[in-house]
Amino acid sequence: MKQNSKKVALLMSGGVDSSYSAYLLKQQGYEVLGIYLKLHNKEEKHEVFIRNCKKVCEFLNLEFRIIDAQEEFKNAVYDEFIESYKRGETPNPCALCNPLMKFGLALNKAKEYGCEYIATGHYARISEVNGIKRIQEAFDKTKDQSYFLYAISQDAINRLIFPLGNMLKEDVKPKAFDALPILGDLESYKESQEICFVETDYIDILKKHTDVDKIGIVKDSNGNIVGEHKGYMQYTIGKRKGFSVKGAHEPHFVLKINPGDNEIIVGKKEELKTFNVIATNKSLPKDFNDGDYKAKVRYRSTPSDAKILIKDDKIIATLKEPVYGVAKGQALVVYKDDIVLGGGVIE
Repeated sequence: MKQNSKKVALLMSGGVDSSYSAYLLKQQGYEVLGIYLKLHNKEEKHEVFIRNCKKVCEFLNLEFRIIDAQEEFKNAVYDEFIESYKRGETPNPCALCNPLMKFGLALNKAKEYGCEYIATGHYARISEVNGIKRIQEAFDKTKDQSYFLYAISQDAINRLIFPLGNMLKEDVKPKAFDALPILGDLESYKESQEICFVETDYIDILKKHTDVDKIGIVKDSNGNIVGEHKGYMQYTIGKRKGFSVKGAHEPHFVLKINPGDNEIIVGKKEELKTFNVIATNKSLPKDFNDGDYKAKVRYRSTPSDAKILIKDDKIIATLKEPVYGVAKGQALVVYKDDIVLGGGVIE
């Protein structure tokens, strides 16, 4: 199908952000196709979210489609989420879903529907640096989601529109409810979840697929047995509760997880400190120049000044200030100022 240079596929969740994005795109003169990406089997939620999307699209007189990608999502994201915890890691499903599903599968579908662009309600921006489009942090630093977008393809970035990237989150809701009165009561409109398929706690998901309640031993960093835990998958690096430590007079934190032996290693907060992080490179370009950059090791952390080099397809970050609780499976994202250069999965 021939692509329309003003046609954009907007991935809609049924929430305020993507609904207002639909309004803004139409105001900017785009022909908007609303798309709901059905990724998991929470039928009741799907019904509510799809109904919200349809309501917005009907109000704005937009075309709306549903893409059922449950099988692809299970194979690419959900199953890896389970396996990652089995390996004693802390996965980042959103960072995996974005390149494979939202800006992979959905982008390909959008092209089939004749769309030149793809848009979402993410809080991030697109900026051109030396003639190349890059992901840039959002204007609203408190809601910035650029960290989760580090692995999406250049083709996707070239087609991306983030209508909310230059807005403050606190301004979006009142503007959305003013522009779209069909959204109803502001206070009753709930935010979408960070991990879409987790209802309450990730443990509830794991329990459906594996035995998480396996009592094991707790060791200190010297290898001494100091207590007992409830099952290694119930812990992430930096966690300080849910296990016993004999004779401890100050808080202890999970330093390491040994899944093969069902044991966790714990220690004092100072032992969580590190200046060095290694990640498997996923998206830093081949022509990347080693040097001084900023690195982010978890979503809620502040980017740290770091020396970054690539060696044997590994990103090696040497931080100027220590970070605490670096976890395998999370993303190491490299920035130049507020521009995302790429990143990888922490080992």
